[in-house]
Amino acid sequence: MKPAIPAVQRGFTLIEIMVVIVILGVLAALIVPKVMSRPDEARVVAARQDIGAMMQALKLYRLDNMRYPTTDQGLKALVEKPLSGPPAKNWKPGGYLERQPDDPWGHPYQYAAPGTHGEVDIWSLGADGEAGGEGNDADIGSWSL
Repeated sequence: MKPAIPAVQRGFTLIEIMVVIVILGVLAALIVPKVMSRPDEARVVAARQDIGAMMQALKLYRLDNMRYPTTDQGLKALVEKPLSGPPAKNWKPGGYLERQPDDPWGHPYQYAAPGTHGEVDIWSLGADGEAGGEGNDADIGSWSL
C-alpha cells in the first residue's frame, strides 16, 4: 500500500489579495460618480413624461368640453368632475387620468390656464420646489417638451 499523499493547501497570498482590492478601488472610483447622477437624470425624464401625459389628457378634456379647465379647477379636473367654475358637461366618466401625480420630487405639478407660454402651462418646480433654478433645481415645463 502506498502512503497517502497529503493534499497541497493552496490559497491566496497577501499580494494577490491587495492587487484585487486595488483593482476594485479603481473601478469604484471610475463608476460610482457616473451612477450617482443617474437618479437625478431619471427624475427629470419622469417629470417630462408626466407633463406630456397630462398635456394629452388636457387635450382630450378640451375635445369633450370645448375648453381647458380653469386655473382654479386645476389638474384635479382631469381626475374628478369639476364642481365649481365653468361646467364640464361632457366630462368623461372615469376621468382623463387615473390619479393626479406629484412630480418625482414629491411636489404638486403647477397648472395655469391661460399659460404664459401657451393656452395652458404645466410645470414642475424641480428638485428644490422653488421657481427658477439651474441643473436639477430648474423648472421643467410643458413649453420645453
